[in-house]
Amino acid sequence: MKALVCFSGGLDSSVCLAMAVQKYGRDEVLALSIYYGQKHKKEMEASERIAQHYGVKRITLDLGEIFRDSDCTLLEGAEGEVPHEEYAEQLQKTHGKPVNTYVPFRNGLFLSSAASIALSHGCAEIYYGAHADDAAGNAYPDTSAAFNTAISDAIYIGSGNELRVVAPFIDKTKAQVVALGTELGVPFELTWSCYEGHDKACGVCGTCRDRIAAFRLNGMEDPIAYEKGEA
Repeated sequence: MKALVCFSGGLDSSVCLAMAVQKYGRDEVLALSIYYGQKHKKEMEASERIAQHYGVKRITLDLGEIFRDSDCTLLEGAEGEVPHEEYAEQLQKTHGKPVNTYVPFRNGLFLSSAASIALSHGCAEIYYGAHADDAAGNAYPDTSAAFNTAISDAIYIGSGNELRVVAPFIDKTKAQVVALGTELGVPFELTWSCYEGHDKACGVCGTCRDRIAAFRLNGMEDPIAYEKGEA
């Protein structure tokens, strides 16, 4: 295979998958979906549906035990609640430290695991969907351009110069990701982004608010259903 996509079933990774399929063809793309103890298991279901839509091979990995002792509110068993406010408001309360939905070094772990799997399948590239809005204000430091450069260099060197990390949205906003996904015909109605594990997306957590705003900035309405119509 040519490319492995770190594939959550969310909006950003779905656009990454579409890009990889467009470039290489579905038979040359491998989708990797990772369970890490997240409350929003629906994203795993979404990733399966979207992988079937594109006709790509999908494999899963369980890394839940690694985060078992974390107090991240994104994870099952956490005592705190997922904040229902914008990231700017959350960062004011954390004084610039990562928000409480930051999973400790998640992307570092995901990309390292993906590198081993990608090399085993003969892939030359790993795609992942980190974008500039996630890194803003240090909310999620493992989505920053600096982190991406460091992990990309490490994987390239550690793979014997055989494997590269592709982060096509590292300098782009979520609105720009939505615009690109629209051009590529991504089935956004099948994706799941919400941090809550309800039947419908909550519409008020940080990622729901960002997603709704991204569609609005493109003059579009998000095709998924929300519990609350206004974020």
